[in-house]
Amino acid sequence: MPDVTVVVIVYNDADRLNRAVLSVLHQSLRNLEVIIADDCSTDSTPIVAQALQAADPRVRYVRLDSNSGGCSAPRNAGVAAGRAPYVMFLDSDDELPKHACKSMLLVAERTGVDFVTGEVTRIFEETRATGLWYPDLFDEVRIVEGVRQAPEYFHDHLSTNKLYRADFIARHGLRFPEGIHYEDQLFTAQAYTLARSFAVVPWPVYTWRLSADAASLSISSSRHKLQNVADRIAVARLIDQFLIQSGNADLRPFKDEKFLRHDLRLYLGDLPFRDREWTERFAELLTPYLDEVTTEAIVPVSREQRICQYLLRSGRLGEAMEAARSLDRPRIAPRRVSRESGRTYWGHPSPNHDAEGSRELDISEWHLDEQPFPAAPLRHEVHALDPAGRVLRLVLRTYDPARLLSHPETVTAQLWLSAGGAPLKLPFQYMLGGGGPDVYTAFIELDLRRIPLSPKGFKGRRHPVVVLERMGMKRTDIVLAPRDLLPLRTRLTLHGRLAGQDVRVAGEGRGAGRLEFTWSRSGALAHAETLVPRVRPLRRKARQLQRKFNAASTKALTYRELQRLPVDKGLVVFEALEGRGYTDSPRYIYEELVRRGLPLRAVWSYSGDRTDFPEGLNLVRRGSWEYVRALARARYWVDSHGFPSIYPKRAGTRYLQTWHGQAIKHMGFDLPSLRLGSPERQQKHRDMISRWDTLISPSEEFERTFVRANEFTGELLACGLPRNDALVRCDEPEQLERARAARARLQIPDGRRVLLYAPTFRDGNNSGGSIRVDLTELVEKTAHEWIVVVRPHYYERFTVPRELGHGVRDGRTFSDINDLLLASDALLTDYSSVMFDYANLGRPILLFTDDYDEYSTSARGTYYNLPDIAPGPMLTTTGELVDALRDLDRVRKEWTDAYARFQAMFNSRETGRASETVVDLFFGGGNR
Repeated sequence: MPDVTVVVIVYNDADRLNRAVLSVLHQSLRNLEVIIADDCSTDSTPIVAQALQAADPRVRYVRLDSNSGGCSAPRNAGVAAGRAPYVMFLDSDDELPKHACKSMLLVAERTGVDFVTGEVTRIFEETRATGLWYPDLFDEVRIVEGVRQAPEYFHDHLSTNKLYRADFIARHGLRFPEGIHYEDQLFTAQAYTLARSFAVVPWPVYTWRLSADAASLSISSSRHKLQNVADRIAVARLIDQFLIQSGNADLRPFKDEKFLRHDLRLYLGDLPFRDREWTERFAELLTPYLDEVTTEAIVPVSREQRICQYLLRSGRLGEAMEAARSLDRPRIAPRRVSRESGRTYWGHPSPNHDAEGSRELDISEWHLDEQPFPAAPLRHEVHALDPAGRVLRLVLRTYDPARLLSHPETVTAQLWLSAGGAPLKLPFQYMLGGGGPDVYTAFIELDLRRIPLSPKGFKGRRHPVVVLERMGMKRTDIVLAPRDLLPLRTRLTLHGRLAGQDVRVAGEGRGAGRLEFTWSRSGALAHAETLVPRVRPLRRKARQLQRKFNAASTKALTYRELQRLPVDKGLVVFEALEGRGYTDSPRYIYEELVRRGLPLRAVWSYSGDRTDFPEGLNLVRRGSWEYVRALARARYWVDSHGFPSIYPKRAGTRYLQTWHGQAIKHMGFDLPSLRLGSPERQQKHRDMISRWDTLISPSEEFERTFVRANEFTGELLACGLPRNDALVRCDEPEQLERARAARARLQIPDGRRVLLYAPTFRDGNNSGGSIRVDLTELVEKTAHEWIVVVRPHYYERFTVPRELGHGVRDGRTFSDINDLLLASDALLTDYSSVMFDYANLGRPILLFTDDYDEYSTSARGTYYNLPDIAPGPMLTTTGELVDALRDLDRVRKEWTDAYARFQAMFNSRETGRASETVVDLFFGGGNR
């Protein structure tokens, strides 16, 4: 008896069937069977299936007598033919990862659940990009005792990412409904509802391939067919009937929410690219069912989608198509808003001013008039394209309901477009008018010949963007194209007419519908492309040689050879945060060197955006050949983290390690992973540390923790951190101006105080999990007095929600956190070392530590029992935080003594002159 039956359904898919079946036969679980269920194919599928059956006794071929036109009949036939106690389903155009069957079988046998469900990897075949199916549902191993415990799993409506007990299917008589598409949804909804328990695993168990070929689109991807819409609605009604008949009507709101947020959302995303006739028919099919959806299901749906739903039901189809472009894109504004009686509404007022329209179109929660410049919504549309030789004349219209451009003279505007290399940056100016209030028009002449091209030309798609800048704040936005934009074509000549570039300009038929430039080669360049199959081996060899040339090992060898050259006694290499910006202590040491005019030349390493660095700095990309050469020749190295370990320091180089703060989390050999690691790993760490000649020591506690844990025995500079000089001297004019400029850049309204929220990251988590405060509640209760500036760790991802933009700012655009520290009135953190720096300001520190027990007892651990050293209250709920902010003077008084002890313990060496001390002691001083 096999352990698992895998039912592979197929219809006229001979080319891909072999790949799918082999993905099963090559599973790490060997004791399984494959049922190829053929829906009466008319191509060579039977030949391929019979060959697979002949080659492996685990394969059986079942062929239906007639084509059923769907997936249900072959799946039902496969289940009937299966012999194993567990069953899985696979489509012929997809695959199973190697350990899918075995890993789920082990979980099923250990837990006794009715089925196991796992993550799906989606592969977009056109781009080879990958994505996960509802990753939030599959973030951990869990056992769910009935779907009422976790009704969000109605969103997981695939049948193919699950391992079912065959007796569970038989006991409940589960079958896929025949004669209708989206059969998965009914089958899976029934399975979730009827299961006593099910297990969830976070690893991929199914590979779903999404083809871009119109001829081979799957049923779920054929959303352009109105029958596709009708089938989805019909299946939704079948699920409703099942829930009522089985006594589970209370689950209907969760299923309805899934319908709105998944099924309907897919069609709404395509709406900007449909014609009027299709949209009318779509609204006719959809509206009756929307009228049946439970009220509870509508509440969690995004405001943008509720607007689309209302406009469709109201017959305002053109506006619905316009609104659909903004779905999940909060920076795309409506073309028009209405302001009435202190409320703001999407688009034109409802003709009848009905209560439902006022409710569904109300966007007052977005606080458009209070949004900051970088985040407020704008809408850029190209309304006309006129070719003039190789020059395109664009009419760009920008809709500005947030009134960011009310003073256009303060805003610089550019259109950026590239062809695979550096972009052409084309300045333009706006004129008011062109479609109502808050609408601006620009006439732009785009000479395609000015766009930089490589000698071999370019092949691919590119989308122009509008870049706006005001008061040091920059934003980049997409340019939308109307659905009916007539495509334009033009040709550019290259290399004396021997070759050329064909350029097609049209609207993108997906996503938001951006203006799209498609580049292809012509002439000699196109002819060279036809030779690609012949030269491909040579190109592959060239790429291999290039990779070898640029490999880290090659650079390390070259680095050692470069060290034979004399030391450049005037060269200093600076690096902060592994090249992430012009910041931390290296910045302030460099500025002290410049102030003194010492005869030294500085090279700064960068790893990301060069615009984070001041103009005039000599920059080299981290890891580049220029970087290798600079490290090999430099007399001085200065950094805050660690230069790459493959570059040992030469005898003539002096290395100053500033480090990036006091230690609260275990470091070095205090980490179990290093203390218990292999001798090779331990030695590698010692080699890294041994390169440091001098280490800045900001406190005795730093020496007791960090210095000891890393077994550093070199020179210690017992002074404060140079980056803290600005904080100690915060009352001086230069720092007051920095604070004022930062508040202006953040658009902090007059009379508001700034709370800087700077949590640390959690090991193994960079998905925004460190943002533990309920920002919605915090803003709702304090926005009249406080603006929250969120500055997560640079490992973290974070986006300010649209509806919180009036009370929350994104602080990540500041490369130097000191600007934010100086601009703030209080700090909110958790276990970040930023608290040590902030104490130099003497301003209140609040700690949000709802996960303290978990964090302090984690594998990494901490040096301190936080309640023993805390300079402020340890809060565990957003309500407690709100209370503290409302009575901050009381908090300050209660924690005065603890704050003073904290300062004495960690900041006694901070004098505001650390940069001067470091330059004196490490670089030999020079003229003051």
